[in-house]
Amino acid sequence: MGMRQVDVAERAGVTQSWVSRMERGHGGTASLETWAAAAEAASVRLVTFLEAIPGADRPRDYEHLKRQQLIIELARRGGWTAIPEATLERDRGRIFPRSVDVRLRRVVTTERAVVEIWDYFDDVGAAIRSFERKLADSGHDEPTGDAAVGGLFVVRGTRRNRQLVAEFQSLFAARFPGSSTAWLRALTGPEAAMPGEPALAWTDVPGTRLIAARLTPAAPRRRVNEA
Repeated sequence: MGMRQVDVAERAGVTQSWVSRMERGHGGTASLETWAAAAEAASVRLVTFLEAIPGADRPRDYEHLKRQQLIIELARRGGWTAIPEATLERDRGRIFPRSVDVRLRRVVTTERAVVEIWDYFDDVGAAIRSFERKLADSGHDEPTGDAAVGGLFVVRGTRRNRQLVAEFQSLFAARFPGSSTAWLRALTGPEAAMPGEPALAWTDVPGTRLIAARLTPAAPRRRVNEA
């Protein structure tokens, strides 16, 4: 903007050294308020500045959006109506309502599906519990109470995620006993019925394909009697 660092600092209420650090790309620890003040001091809208920096051309949930779109496009072939980020009825009115990544409904049947998508696991137990609660509450949302509600747990097939699922395969198999192959058929085929049990399915890393998962519980270990 042709301004001196000292002038920007004075207008923003920060030190000249902070403006220097921010200008050189080392202002990551600065608060949002500091960034906003510096942007205003330089007569630049903060959002315009952030959108112009390298790596800011994609939203933080870019990978998640790709997988939501993949599910919606596949489900359309199977006669499903998709609602992304569908708020649960019992959460309406709350400050922080829960939402389903993609809620599916078949117009010609009473089938309803909850699809939860995970790009990265930071707490597997919390992810499974969240899925369980949303699945249960989605059944309560139906006014007639006679709708069949099923669930699909979709995971990005990164090396880390695959290794994690393989290490705890018995846990995932116990919670997701359904056939992901049958789920793929139900999503894309209008005549294929929705499976009665929840299942886990992969997407490829780029988020262009939905892939069936094979979850096999580990065989129980044989106990060896001591002599």
